[in-house]
Order: sequence, then C-alpha cells, then structure tokens
Amino acid sequence: MNEDDILIDRPMYADEIKRFIDRPFVKVIVGVRRSGKSRILKMIQKEISERTDLSHIIEMNFERSDFFGITSYIELAKYVEERIKDEKRYYVFLDEVQEVEGWEKAVNSIRLMNTDIYVTGSNSKLLDTDYSTLLGGRTINFIIYPLSFREFILFREERGVRNNSDIDGYIRFGGFPPVSMFDYSLHDARHIVTDIHSTALFRDVVKRNSVKNPQLMDKIVAFLYDNVGNLVSPSRILNYLTSQGRKGTDPETVVNYLRYLEEGFLIMRAPRYDVKGKRLLETNDKYYLTDQSLQYAVRDFRADNIQGILENIVYMELVRRGYSVYVGKLGTREIDFVAERTDGRKIYVQVCLEFSADGVYEREFAPLKEIKDNFPKYVVSMDRYAERNDGGVIGVHLKDFLQRDDDASAGN
Repeated sequence: MNEDDILIDRPMYADEIKRFIDRPFVKVIVGVRRSGKSRILKMIQKEISERTDLSHIIEMNFERSDFFGITSYIELAKYVEERIKDEKRYYVFLDEVQEVEGWEKAVNSIRLMNTDIYVTGSNSKLLDTDYSTLLGGRTINFIIYPLSFREFILFREERGVRNNSDIDGYIRFGGFPPVSMFDYSLHDARHIVTDIHSTALFRDVVKRNSVKNPQLMDKIVAFLYDNVGNLVSPSRILNYLTSQGRKGTDPETVVNYLRYLEEGFLIMRAPRYDVKGKRLLETNDKYYLTDQSLQYAVRDFRADNIQGILENIVYMELVRRGYSVYVGKLGTREIDFVAERTDGRKIYVQVCLEFSADGVYEREFAPLKEIKDNFPKYVVSMDRYAERNDGGVIGVHLKDFLQRDDDASAGN
C-alpha cells in the first residue's frame, strides 16, 4: 500500500478543525514537513465528501506535478474560479500553498464566493498578521506537530508494527508519521528523517528566506542540535562559529537565522522565566527540536545527550497540550519547564534520566519543593522506581507522564 493511501485518525487535530467546517474562516494548517498536514486535510475532505458531491471539492497539492504550472495568485484564482459552476458551496483545499507567489490574494478573492477554504504550509509565515489583515481577519490557525507518544503507539498498532513500539522506540525513532507506518530498521528510519530534514531546511528555510550563506546555516543547525537542553545565546553561537574558523559573523545574522529555523518549524524556543519575579528574562533561551529524531540528521544517537532528548520529548508534549513553555529560574536554581495556559492553569516539570546518581534527587526535587503555589509539580525520569510523592512533588516515569490524560496534569 502506498503511504499516501494510509489514513490514521488524529483526533487531537482533525476534530478541532472539523468544528470549523462551513464556518466563515479560512482554515490555515501549518507545521514541519511530513508532520501529517496533508493526511489531516484528507480526513477533512473525507468528512466533507459525505455532505456534498465530489464535483464541489477542489483539491490542489502544489508539490504535485499537476500544479507545477500554477506559480502566481492570478493563475491560482483563475483555476479555482473556472471550476465553480453554480451557487452551491465549494470546498477548496490548497496543500503547501506557499509555493504560489501571492497566494493570499487569490484566497482573498475566492473566499468572497460561496466557498469553504483550507490551506496548508510548512512555514509559520502563513500565520503572519499581514496575511490575516489582507484576508479581513477571517483566518483560524492550526499547528500540526509530529506524533505524540500516544499517537506513535496508535500508528504502530494500526499498521501492525510490533518492533520498537514502546518508549525506547519513541525516543530513538521519533514521531514523524512516515517512520511509524512501516517496520523500519533504525538505520532506515534515520535515513527517512535525514531526508525530511534536508528538504525542510532547504525549501522552508534556506530557499524561502533567500539565505545567502547556507554553509553558515548548517553550522548553526549543527550547534543547536548538539546543544538541545542547554542555554543558548547569539553570543555563544558566535563564539562557537569563531572557534570553527568563521570569524566576522554579525549577531544580527545569527538572530535572523534562528528566526528562519523557527519559522520553518525545525526548532522551537523556550524563553527563560523568573519564577519569583514572574517575568520573562531577556538572555539565554533554550531551543528544542520539533521532533527529537531531527537530531539524528546531523549526528548519531549519543548516550551523553540523553538528558537533552528527554527534555525535548517533554517540552513537545507540553506544547501539544496547549501550554506556553518557559525555562524557569528560581534564584540560582533552574526549573526545566514552567508551562502555562491562557486559562491560568500551570505546571512545573523537572526532567532527568534517573535519581540514583549522587546529588540528582536533591537537585531535581528541591527547587520544586520551594514553590509554594498549588499547581502540579513533576519530576519526570526514566528511573525504574520513579513513582513517588515528596512534599507534593510527584515523581513519574516518562512513559506514564506522556500517557496521562491532560486533566491529570493541568492544575487544581
């Protein structure tokens, strides 16, 4: 069976988007390449096909050769408008629409007809307020991430993949859907992820932003991927580049390249947050990968950075659950994650490999015990004996944390 024919439900996203079918918003669906945007679009099409006839569904994937000739908004608008034959509602699906120059102008014209429009893209610029302004504020945005651990297990069960279908497999294979659809070896899975990374880096970062120095971008990527879970600043990156013989790089270029990588959904930034002062700090953020497997695109799995990989997994899980995630500072101590929701709910999380090493238990539990509010506090680890409650701070195994219902970790 072709990968494109496989549809496995992802209700976390599909159900949310379905609630907006026939609502007067352009549905904008974004995320890193191969995170599953096109398949979620197919799920929406399947739902809509039960409500209308296929002649009223207009589907365009701009990475297919059928549509290589449509490169401008004028051609896009003409193609769609020529297929609207009556007053009945038409459903328009535009996949990887950023390939069309000025696409938002075409969508702005098409939406004035009796249409319901869905667009996907692999760059967060589709969420730009300029687009929303041009479209009259009539957009609603959805970000699709690679598979959570729960989804990873579901995908492998649906496809009958029994090997590497537990937490160790998730750590090593990651959450890109194509990797979970078949029983790949670790070598082959890394090959797939490397190709995903190369395509995303070139098309959604370097090409999209007309990056003048791709080699410099490669060096910055290598540094970031090698420092997942560590505090990073532009000056630290500049020092690294100097040590690599790349003198003369200016801070503005580094800042811009970091922003381009964020816009291409390859990395995500966790700012630092003063827990007592309740304010954001301006220096030394942490950067995490949209999927931990991306790290293997620039180096093999190394046990000496398992701490960063575990942090990456927990960070992305909190993001999927709708939290804004920060790196906490409590005096001289660090709290890995302070996660907040717009409704006021909050959670504090420390991440470590295990408690057995000297001083680790005190280092991980003590900062959380100092925080006197009533929000949940967790120490997440791979420790065999992780479960415990120390002064209201809960020790929990990574596997169990990732499988908890959200209301079990969302606050009081």
